[in-house]
Amino acid sequence: MSVDGGDSKKNVKKTPNDFIFGKVIGEGSYSTVYLAKEVDSSTEYAIKVLEKRHIMRERKTQYVMREKEVLMKLNHPFFIRLFFTFQDTDRLYFVLSYARRGELLDYIHRLSSFDEPCTKWYTAEIVAALEYLHSKGIIHRDLKPENILLNDEMHIQITDFGSAKILKDVKGEEEAPVSGRTTSFVGTAQYVSPEILTSKKAYYSSDLWALGCIVYQLMSGLPPFRGGHEYQIFQKITKLEYEFPDGFSVVAQDLVEKLLVLDPEQRLGCEEMGGFEKLKSHPFYEGIDFEHIHEQKPPPLIPFLPATSTNPENIWSNYRQPGFDDARMVEIITQTVITDDERKKRLDDQKQTNKYHKFVENNLILKQGFVDKRKGLFARKRMLLLTEGPHLYYVDPVNQVLKGQIPWSEELRPEAKNFKTFFVHTPNRTYYLEDRESRSEEWVAKISEVWQQYFGNRNNKK
Repeated sequence: MSVDGGDSKKNVKKTPNDFIFGKVIGEGSYSTVYLAKEVDSSTEYAIKVLEKRHIMRERKTQYVMREKEVLMKLNHPFFIRLFFTFQDTDRLYFVLSYARRGELLDYIHRLSSFDEPCTKWYTAEIVAALEYLHSKGIIHRDLKPENILLNDEMHIQITDFGSAKILKDVKGEEEAPVSGRTTSFVGTAQYVSPEILTSKKAYYSSDLWALGCIVYQLMSGLPPFRGGHEYQIFQKITKLEYEFPDGFSVVAQDLVEKLLVLDPEQRLGCEEMGGFEKLKSHPFYEGIDFEHIHEQKPPPLIPFLPATSTNPENIWSNYRQPGFDDARMVEIITQTVITDDERKKRLDDQKQTNKYHKFVENNLILKQGFVDKRKGLFARKRMLLLTEGPHLYYVDPVNQVLKGQIPWSEELRPEAKNFKTFFVHTPNRTYYLEDRESRSEEWVAKISEVWQQYFGNRNNKK
């Protein structure tokens, strides 16, 4: 298996000794990606290392060579760039541009969803990238947030072309090779198009279907087609079984509906429907300068939490009366410090009377209440339990199952958005919670008090 021969983007023979290999920044089914620095230039790269023995054993040679062939064809700011390829006795090496800001998926997990300007911008960059890719006769076929990286300037860098298809005819549907297993498919379940599941033809518009899924996910927080297992997801895809949550932008909904079309020749953006010019002129992309978008600064990433009559935007818009007195002070904050005897008495009482005691690992509950734990526009009812430790447990109250914990650290920070909604910011994710009694400021005050008890003294000593 050879990838050498002067066919890299820079006609220079490299070896592993030309690079200092650092941490692992990505792992695939048959490769590992390392952050590396070139010795001569100190330039940082992402080096994909592939074990020859594993590739041969798993019969992945065609995928490796296809990815290399695709990368060699690409020269566009919205794609990862291939700089060098070389090999040694045991391994193949692809030296790629380093997308320092990581995966788009990480930002979705952190923010739950994007606001409309951010969704518009990042999906517009995907549109521009797909227009270029398809002009080269290439279908990605595994477009998803995990395969969309971000560079230093927060522009997209599409990667992972192992599932790509290169069409000889830029216009047309070339027959895909028939696999021995009729149930096999390329792509990822939540983003795979129905024709990939049911047909043996390759269509450019399979990528447009994935684009529709990404628009939906960025706006709402979850992909449109979800299920407990792949077969269930596939059933929903082939039946076009999905719905929009409350608060979903009307103009974004129209775009999604024009992309998530079962007939691959009826999707907005495909040649039969007027090509990419029609897609770029959709009202959702009004104001986007596609020609110069790669030169412009992306908007800051902001979550999408639309204000409603029951969830006002402004935290001060709903205060019932001005002033501050003892009653208001008690309402906002209570004192956590208790004596050992009082703690034992309260813990004994909690064991006897509180059905949620079994979830808190014998920690004293300091505050509890029903909240809606949001992921974008979707929400699930949870019992939130703030305890000593400190811990923030959340429990499914219907099925009486512990669903997880919000991880505590010195960097944890609560923030009230309004009377109903409050955030708990952690280094890797922001949790969005809605108090059903519209007392979000009480949660923020109590969490802040517990944080001060466990971490405040440490900061004061610095």
